[in-house]
Amino acid sequence: MAINWVVPRSMLASLVLGLCLVAVVGCAPPPATPAAKSTAAAPAEKSPDKAAVAPVATTAPVATTAPEKAAEPTEKYPSRPVDFIVPWGAGGGADQMARKLGSIAEKELGVAMPIINVAGATGGAGAAKLLAAAANGYSIAAYTGDAHGNVALGAAYTHKDLDAVFRAQKCPSYLFVKADGPYQSWKDVEAAAKANPGKLRVGTTGEGSPDDVTIAFLETKGLKMISVPYPNPGERYAAVLGGHTELLYEQAGDVRQYLTNNQIKPVIVFNEDKITGFPDVPTSKELGYPIFLPQFRGVVAKKGTDPARVKILVDAFQRATKTPDWLTFEKEQFVTADSIQGPEEYGKFLDAEYETWVNLTKQLGMRK
Repeated sequence: MAINWVVPRSMLASLVLGLCLVAVVGCAPPPATPAAKSTAAAPAEKSPDKAAVAPVATTAPVATTAPEKAAEPTEKYPSRPVDFIVPWGAGGGADQMARKLGSIAEKELGVAMPIINVAGATGGAGAAKLLAAAANGYSIAAYTGDAHGNVALGAAYTHKDLDAVFRAQKCPSYLFVKADGPYQSWKDVEAAAKANPGKLRVGTTGEGSPDDVTIAFLETKGLKMISVPYPNPGERYAAVLGGHTELLYEQAGDVRQYLTNNQIKPVIVFNEDKITGFPDVPTSKELGYPIFLPQFRGVVAKKGTDPARVKILVDAFQRATKTPDWLTFEKEQFVTADSIQGPEEYGKFLDAEYETWVNLTKQLGMRK
């Protein structure tokens, strides 16, 4: 039997109203608690000052590049390219040495060693770049006899600001003339210098270099010639070929291509003994000019570089100089048999050469 429910109108209206209230209350957000209260809801509230937030900021790690590099474990060195600064223009002896040594050593180290040429101030510009860098082994520089001589004359830095790393070359220097020029022998040069003091011009690397000091020494022997500085090797070589200078002070290996092409020829070698490959070239000793300032080229780092990192570099250079590629290069450079030196020997050599330079330049009145 069906039952019919009959609801009065008044009761039905109350029921519908109650259901609507339940729906509204159920969909509304919960009341805000004090902890969730937003500062944006109170525009008049004063913003916290720096002192108030400082304790919070110190709890988070601060990301800075320099400390990260300084804290790099030695066993991970080198993990990025090592800049090889050459304090001379491209093409010269230091540049050739650095490019050859670096190209072999980077294979040993597993990172690139880009060459950065910084010519000027007889090696001083390149030294300034090295000393401005961090002492972390990621910047090294070629260091030569030219730069060392300038240091002895009173440059803005000294070799004590540097860490001796590795000496790669030691070789004697020569005076070259244009092969088809008016001077064909040392006797020709000697006669011209005595007959016309100050007429002969010599292309050199710069003030205070072995070139410059040698020319000053020859003047005390009655041979006055003019030193003309060319920091860029290419310009120096072009000067003698073009007749802008009569002579060129250089090492034989640096100008090998011009010797091979019979464009220049040596007339004197500043050494005590004859040099293999140039048996007819007289030595300064036999000619009565006892000056022997060997050109050397090596590698230095900024003072304070981690000795463990220096050793990694030294080991790589040592291995590099035993490769056939390097040995062929050295033969072409006419270097001496005792060229290679590690940090300790190289450091002592620099100290001894410094004393020699100081004494010689004092005698010549060249000290600043």
